[in-house]
Amino acid sequence: QVQLVESGGGLVQAGGSLRLSCAASVRTYSSYIMGWFRQAPGKEREFVASLSSSGDNTYYADSVKGRFTISRDNAENTVYLQMNSLKPEDTAVYYCAAKQIGLSRYDYWGQGTQVTVSS
Repeated sequence: QVQLVESGGGLVQAGGSLRLSCAASVRTYSSYIMGWFRQAPGKEREFVASLSSSGDNTYYADSVKGRFTISRDNAENTVYLQMNSLKPEDTAVYYCAAKQIGLSRYDYWGQGTQVTVSS
């Protein structure tokens, strides 16, 4: 089993920055692909970014490219999402997720952390 706990959400003005963290409790953390998703009120959950198990390959939604950076520290079992130049449309609950290499579905999810960007 994998347990994921997000932190770092909050209220920020447009143009500001936040860094989300997600701590994973699993022995083989370095074998998991990690991702960030978000869900705004009244909308479906959407992909934000993902990172390979080694940290060498990153993927971003077009809406966040150039503004968000995903990274991981395998020694600390933690994945981060650095969010810069935040916009009101980035307001959502952000979820950390994990999946094992070779699988297409994310099987493990955190409880989510609220990010609110004021205009």
